[in-house]
Amino acid sequence: MDLLKKRIVEDGTVLPGNVLKVDNFLNHQVDTKLMDEIGKEFAKLFEGEKITKVVTVESSGIAPALMTALHLGVPLIFARKHKSLTLTDNLYTATVYSYTKRVSNDISVDKRFLNSEDRILIIDDFLANGQAVQGLLEIAKVANVQVAGIGIVIEKSFQKGRSMIEKTGVRLESLARIASLENQKVTFVE
Repeated sequence: MDLLKKRIVEDGTVLPGNVLKVDNFLNHQVDTKLMDEIGKEFAKLFEGEKITKVVTVESSGIAPALMTALHLGVPLIFARKHKSLTLTDNLYTATVYSYTKRVSNDISVDKRFLNSEDRILIIDDFLANGQAVQGLLEIAKVANVQVAGIGIVIEKSFQKGRSMIEKTGVRLESLARIASLENQKVTFVE
């Protein structure tokens, strides 16, 4: 997706440790017009897949997942990282490790929102080591739902996430695939 790649090059910042900071348009301040285009693109890529729900992990995946769900005309579910007084039992859970935050979180989805008749699309902002997606795949398996595909806004192709997902056989579509962040320069997979 050329518009996304342009924003990554113009507004992204490469930090030490192969971290790409895109908080000015994707995961802190959100460019709503860009998110709308991202949602349209994912909806186009997965049209005809009979998706019943879009699923993501809070919080950075919510914006692109919401716009995707809107364009598909289906509900959005986000796995919660923190329990609340209203989210205490009857949950599907998995543990995920955050590469950028260097912490593990238990993610949870209320069992009322997923059932064996669902066919879900997983959307996330980044794919690096694949931990968030792996957690959502675990929840999908336990919930006995079909996973139609996985949509990633920005993939770091030089990390192991893609190969982990390819082993599952689930369709993966990434809008921007980064080959390298060496010398603080973004290079895309062609």
